Amino acid sequence: MNILVTGASGLVGRAASVALAAGGHRVIPLRRGAGGAGPTWQPEKCEINLAPAGPIDAVLHLAGEGIAQRWTAAVKRRIRDSRVQGTRLLCEALAKLPQPPKALVCASATGFYGSRGEEWLDESSAPGTGFLADICQEWEAAAAPALKAGIRVVHLRFGIVLAKEGGALAKILPAFKLGLGGRLGDGRAWWSWIAIGDLVKVIHLALTDDSLSGPVNAVAPNPVTNAEFTRALGRALRRPAILPVPRFVIETVFGEMGREALLASARVRPGLLMERRIGFRFPMLEAALHNALGG
Repeated sequence: MNILVTGASGLVGRAASVALAAGGHRVIPLRRGAGGAGPTWQPEKCEINLAPAGPIDAVLHLAGEGIAQRWTAAVKRRIRDSRVQGTRLLCEALAKLPQPPKALVCASATGFYGSRGEEWLDESSAPGTGFLADICQEWEAAAAPALKAGIRVVHLRFGIVLAKEGGALAKILPAFKLGLGGRLGDGRAWWSWIAIGDLVKVIHLALTDDSLSGPVNAVAPNPVTNAEFTRALGRALRRPAILPVPRFVIETVFGEMGREALLASARVRPGLLMERRIGFRFPMLEAALHNALGG
């Protein structure tokens, strides 16, 4: 297949592109900027040029402003526009192609569900409340032009992606390696996660399985509390992880982002993936961490 990829230079985009190319697919990055040999776009200017891509069989859409930063009004606007405006621009352009692709796989996030305590959540669960939940709903709705054009659309709701090359794990590793890690707040918030290798497998399934559409929870089947995650990471690094970070410190330093992204509780089940028995290589956290850290 000829697969157009946005966000190809990011953590997930790099891993997915390598795996897809190794599987015999032609990966076509949609690069930011104007000009150049391949397809380009500038979402902030509502400009996109897909003509140099040639025929496109499927699209993997991963681009979006990172959320791991303090949310000023300007940052929140960039987070929203990069996802909602960018997705709408891409989908409108795909719908206008003489031969639209058969499939569009869009990144979304478990932030769709908001903070729900101990409640088990699957693809049928209602959306939550808060900035991230609102963004995820708008993000997914922005794919409407593709749906209207008859393109099969899958929204992969990512959990925490485990990879030492980037993402959340890479950000917290330095503190844990120094023995300065610990739970966040009371540690009771549920964290839903997935090993990057398993995520790449899910992406391939979403691109190639014509029966799959709509929201799909891209998480491992065994979420853990933040306290359990902390202990497992400490064991994997053979370092103590006993220095908790109080809730008020997180809220003071990170503000709204700290409350919604670090302290939120989302106990998410990969319902559709379990129905398809995809076979997670790393269904349990401890093994996933050892693999991610090269242990």
